[in-house]
Amino acid sequence: MGSISVSFSSSILPSSVSHAKLKTNFITQDTIVRVTRISVSASASKTTLSASSVSKHGRRKENEFPETLFFESTEKTNINRKKKKKKKENAKAWVHSLPEVLSYHIHKKHWIIALELFDMLRKQPYYQPIEDTYMKLIVLLGKSGQPHRAYQLFSSIIEDGCESTELYTALIAAYCRNNLVNEAFSILDEMKNAPRCQPDILTYSTLIKAHVDALKFEVVELLYDEMAERSIVPNTLTRNIVLSGYARDGRFDQMEEILSSMMESTTSKPDVSTMNTVINVFGDKGQIDMMEKWYRKFLSFGIQPKTSTFNILLGAYGNKRMYGKMSSVMQHMREARCPWTTSTYNNVIEAFSAVGDAENMESTFDQMCAERLKADTKTFCSLINGYANAGIFHKVISSLSLAEKLRIRENTSFYNAVISACAREGALIEMERVFKQMKEKECQPDNTTYYIMIEAYRKEGMNDKIYYLEQEKQMTVSDDKKLNEPEEAILG
Repeated sequence: MGSISVSFSSSILPSSVSHAKLKTNFITQDTIVRVTRISVSASASKTTLSASSVSKHGRRKENEFPETLFFESTEKTNINRKKKKKKKENAKAWVHSLPEVLSYHIHKKHWIIALELFDMLRKQPYYQPIEDTYMKLIVLLGKSGQPHRAYQLFSSIIEDGCESTELYTALIAAYCRNNLVNEAFSILDEMKNAPRCQPDILTYSTLIKAHVDALKFEVVELLYDEMAERSIVPNTLTRNIVLSGYARDGRFDQMEEILSSMMESTTSKPDVSTMNTVINVFGDKGQIDMMEKWYRKFLSFGIQPKTSTFNILLGAYGNKRMYGKMSSVMQHMREARCPWTTSTYNNVIEAFSAVGDAENMESTFDQMCAERLKADTKTFCSLINGYANAGIFHKVISSLSLAEKLRIRENTSFYNAVISACAREGALIEMERVFKQMKEKECQPDNTTYYIMIEAYRKEGMNDKIYYLEQEKQMTVSDDKKLNEPEEAILG
């Protein structure tokens, strides 16, 4: 694609100023963001791969796969036969083992294919059980809403002799991620009865986080008591989790008590994550004064901010349209030698997007590309929302093409942004096309998807469309519940 970029006039070269000497005047400063356009070029390339598998003797036993799979590069070119033949002879081949192919699909979050490949792998004569493979599969299944399938993996784990505290903790995390807390406690009981897999601080921290997220602090206290009985001492991670819950629930007295105890502790000293946890809570609530107060307080504790800290400040200022302070934070980051990241730019793009400031939004995106930072799904959600807010619908469509060229991961939030833009424009045919594409790419529609579309149809009085969409929504929810049930429950 042809690309353009912009440069912030407030951006400066990194300096040798240390954190200790930096001023925090961006908290009170209110300058103006200015952007200047320049041009750069970028290019993208495509590679096509074809796969073939070869056995050693030209045949293989039943259920046996070769240890390596061969992927050859192919390229279509308009050249004479001699050059084509020479190119073919010189073509490179990449050799991937079955475990590498499995790792690729785990990375791509293809859980169904990953389970099939893992089943194949266990049948091979060269198979050696690796705990890390099980760990990756359990985490993937938990993130994919398949905790019961993660539990089913444990029969293989036990057969392979790979059971460990870490794997049990990963399974508990999978259940907690999917709000199946009772099942998570059942796994905890199993661990207590397994001499080699006793629960540790990470196990309890995982359970504590699930209850903190649900604001069930009475259960948190019970877990703390159980930890004390087992001589497990809370660490900084555990304290940060509880701290965030108290702050989010407005229990500031308890929050300050925890901070005081952390300052006196030798095992759970506050760190930059503690700082980020507290200021993020106030930033999300839009309580800028409290956020800045605690930022200064943590600085007085001797805790130095990192890029992640400044990104939190940027997000909070952006939500309040405090562009001057955003500019000051970004300049401060340069001085502190904290690099601007994708998240940094996303916060700025999102701020301009919210008010439909397409020009500055585009300029920020171009600056991001010029610094060779990779845009992500959130970047494009903000761009699409920004164009919709600015009433520039044709740029919503062009953003889709650009996202495809940049191989941006298209998830449910991405498609919801596009569908919402179509609905606002009244482009219902385009909205339906995007909805169809969403399902073809196996991005599961959620309640937000259906709400946007139903409201769009309601404005046009298209009651028949609403009826069919509501029927589809009910079927989708029903299918999701079945998919997430244990296999024995489905079979009855």
